Amino acid sequence: MSVTEKFVSMEWGAAPEDPREVVAWLDGHARKFGHFIGGEWRKPADGKYFESEDPSTGEVLASVTQGTSADVDAAVKAARGAFSGWQKIGGHARARYLYALARLVQKHSRRLAVLETMDNGKPIRESRDLDIPLVARHFYHHAGWAQILESEFPGFVACGVVGQIIPWNFPLLMLAWKIAPALAAGNTVVLKPAEFTPLTALAFAELCSEAELPAGVVNIVTGDGETGEALVIHEDVDKIAFTGSTEVGRAIRKATATSHKRLSLELGGKSPFVIFEDADLDSAVEGLVDGIWLNQGQVCCAGSRLLVQESVSEALLDKVRRRMSTLRVGAPLDKAVDVGAIVARVQLERIDRLVKQGVAEGATCWQPEGFLMPKRGLYFPPTLLSNVHPASTVAQQEIFGPVLAAMTFRTPREAVELANNTTYGLAASVWSESVNVALQVAAQVKAGVVWVNSTNLFDAACGFGGYRESGYGREGGREGMLEYLEPAWFAKAPALKADKSARGDEKSGAEKAGKADGHNGTLSIDRTVKLYIGGKQARPDSGYSFEVHGSDGKLLGEAPLGNRKDIRNAVEAARNAAAGWAKSTAHNRAQILYYIAENFSQRSEEIAGRLARVVGAKQARREVAASIERVFSYAAWTDKFDGLVHNPPMRNISIAMNEAIGTAGVLCPEDAPLLGFVATVMPLVAMGNVVVAIPSERYPLIMGDLYQVFETSDLPGGVINMVSGRSTELLRVLAEHADVDALWSFGDDAQSVMAKSLSAGNLKQVFTNEGRAIDWFDAAQGEGKWWLRHAVQVKNVWVPYGE
Repeated sequence: MSVTEKFVSMEWGAAPEDPREVVAWLDGHARKFGHFIGGEWRKPADGKYFESEDPSTGEVLASVTQGTSADVDAAVKAARGAFSGWQKIGGHARARYLYALARLVQKHSRRLAVLETMDNGKPIRESRDLDIPLVARHFYHHAGWAQILESEFPGFVACGVVGQIIPWNFPLLMLAWKIAPALAAGNTVVLKPAEFTPLTALAFAELCSEAELPAGVVNIVTGDGETGEALVIHEDVDKIAFTGSTEVGRAIRKATATSHKRLSLELGGKSPFVIFEDADLDSAVEGLVDGIWLNQGQVCCAGSRLLVQESVSEALLDKVRRRMSTLRVGAPLDKAVDVGAIVARVQLERIDRLVKQGVAEGATCWQPEGFLMPKRGLYFPPTLLSNVHPASTVAQQEIFGPVLAAMTFRTPREAVELANNTTYGLAASVWSESVNVALQVAAQVKAGVVWVNSTNLFDAACGFGGYRESGYGREGGREGMLEYLEPAWFAKAPALKADKSARGDEKSGAEKAGKADGHNGTLSIDRTVKLYIGGKQARPDSGYSFEVHGSDGKLLGEAPLGNRKDIRNAVEAARNAAAGWAKSTAHNRAQILYYIAENFSQRSEEIAGRLARVVGAKQARREVAASIERVFSYAAWTDKFDGLVHNPPMRNISIAMNEAIGTAGVLCPEDAPLLGFVATVMPLVAMGNVVVAIPSERYPLIMGDLYQVFETSDLPGGVINMVSGRSTELLRVLAEHADVDALWSFGDDAQSVMAKSLSAGNLKQVFTNEGRAIDWFDAAQGEGKWWLRHAVQVKNVWVPYGE
């Protein structure tokens, strides 16, 4: 037999990792753990425990406390008690603690890696070479942010007590993603690990003690969904950060709607893995192995949808099948194993059920022949489903297992359409030797992270997070820090006072010609104000109007009473305009905004004269002047609010691009009818979004002045749409509309609650004043980067370089 033949026929021998140190650590705790609260270990309030098992063997590793609401309350009190002290020690001291935690993670890296593998089932190579080094990297990186916090985030303060809930697929890494930025920003933390994988979080609690972290700064409470729910609804928690399923994320959105908690969600995904005919197919296959079979496919950003160009589909799939045949499934502590165990039986059963459903819907299932599956433990073989229809269940639902669904495309345009044919938008991978093609597709795919000729690259300096039903908010980098900070003025803002100004009564009359226009108390030709939809004035579908009164109670006129159909038409017009407006150059958008400001200026006296009848002459002049300046400011920002280029410690750059969110609904504030409209709508428009705005119910007649300005300023039809009516009724329609991507609401507390609770259907991004007063005339509050950040979502495009 030749050397070549021997090499091909050679079988891998076992290379087991020694678990003795982890076993000794578990035995040292008598294999029973309480909560870590206030810097000490506490027994459960009601004495209940649950078992944490090794999914590769079914053996019980330890008993862990089932947290109750009383346990959560104790942890939150400890965090609240530690908050002021954690603030007072300053950024440098916090940086030193984070640095110490990073060093301790490195010191105990092997034990942590083995414990992670035993508790989770992932191969030791992944825990040892990917997870734990990234954990240390996050603490090192955020030690730096803590050190320079005041200079890099001036005017911002910590949120307070942060509740964090993490999943079971990357237990310790997800802990680092959440705890490191929270502590760097000056928050204190209550973290609940997943019930399937709590052990490395408890090991980290020991590291906190070893680092002499002040008691109460980090608290770990274990338990199931009920424990997480107690944390979510706790009244003294200021922010919730959640990573997990979209279904649970939607429930958390609803549960937190009635509070003023900030919320960030990193949810499910159905990420496309797009391969063009000119790609290096062998490299693409290796990337695909990492993209879908890393951690047994139990990855939220797994490249579970293979989209391959039709001309190379058969050749590519042949290579994929051959490569799948070489994957080793087995005991995850074996360093030669590629695919480990599924985390729990319920997850294994779900994977099996979805694969069978895919076959029933027409897919062809292929699994390597002669695969020797372990006799005990929870395992599922690497699986390829080909001939998958884009609308089938396995192409739309997250399987969260080692299952690849393959489809074909013919053109780049079709590839983009298929890639975006999902409710998710977490990640994507694009493979092509043409940089032009790869970057063009990357820019069009609706995903928070896009890897070019690579996959599953992560770094603490680079933001990670999704679009659409994959959640909102980012983890990592500057944008990840901002999730745990808020403007100091906003944190101290008083509650918005109820507006007692005269408004139209609740009775709606048919619109009539010859109505008094209120000017000097004389009759004149009626100035009929209409809705503004798709660049055209439109009568309301209802055929009704409502009366608008001045500050003296006199009738000023009637405003159109918009309804659900008018909102529908406005959203449709906005979406038709969205692609063109978002793709227009920032320079072009800036020129249009400057033109709007110019036309405002030319009509300033006329607009101020009419506005004065509602807010008084002094405020009217201030509103007009401030509105002109505000439009000028956002015209200036349009081509200057740029992204960043990160240089992670690998041969890649990560381009953090500020992208428009899409179609935004805006409930404009009542107290400044003109300035409030401009201050909320213009940052969205400047960043390339399209808007459906509900003007102030106090003075909706401002629409007549606004659309006359827009019509003479080259603003494309559909970019700004205005529908007047009863604010609460129209807000409900916008919040529930599936084609609205973002919702801004600046009313009272009840309206903020409505905006958040009703928007959970498609998990649209929601930005509200939380019922707080905003001084619209103060540029420090009503203008600037804080508004622009809410008007964009960040896409990180990873581009490799070098040979």
